[in-house]
Amino acid sequence: MSGIGFDPSYFDALAAVEERSFWFRWRSRLIVWAIGKFAPSMRSMIDVGCGNGIVLQAVRVRFPNVRLTGAEPFARALEFARQRVPDARLMQTDALHLPDAETFDVAGAFDVIEHIDDDVAALREIARCLPHGGIVVITVPQHPWLWSGTDAFAHHRRRYRRAELLEKLGAAGFEMRWATSFVSLLLPLMWLARRGKPRQEPEVALPGFVNALLAIPMAIEHAAIRLGVRFPIGGSLLVVAVKARTT
Repeated sequence: MSGIGFDPSYFDALAAVEERSFWFRWRSRLIVWAIGKFAPSMRSMIDVGCGNGIVLQAVRVRFPNVRLTGAEPFARALEFARQRVPDARLMQTDALHLPDAETFDVAGAFDVIEHIDDDVAALREIARCLPHGGIVVITVPQHPWLWSGTDAFAHHRRRYRRAELLEKLGAAGFEMRWATSFVSLLLPLMWLARRGKPRQEPEVALPGFVNALLAIPMAIEHAAIRLGVRFPIGGSLLVVAVKARTT
């Protein structure tokens, strides 16, 4: 796990809030929609850095017959993932040590590579797991100017510029197929919240009524993306890329 920054105790705190969190719910819906749009016939998928299995759970609901694998370096997270997706293959390994080459149709890394010192090496390892034409779906925190103590608390190494992520995907052998920012309508509120004292708990640990209110702009944003809107800025970035055929 060299070069990968995360606090294992964070998984218990996340498990307590993930399923009711507006951010996790709408991020999962966007990811599942993107997979359905760009890889509707996938037969296998690996979630790299699957954490507590919140995305694997959403993918299982949408794709009940797909062979799912979760790779995660922390045993505590795998305990939660096993409860959520008992039929998935779960392995304790990190993004720099993945299974055999060309094993999966789709790979996902959802808010993972920002924790890794050598993110290009991780992207190359993900590419190794895919055949030519295989799909990767990536989400990352966006905009270095949003950096705050909250990122430091979450053990982020960086927040990304869009061009930076696309360049690194290219260096790993991928070609961008589609991209959008999200958490865009809430970006001013996010910026204001990050000017205050850094949180010492998950950023998504919010009271129920606040979660309900914040879910409204996320739902509007999700509907707009499905209709073809691509947001140029936002707290997060989602990219779909394809493993290029080498010459």
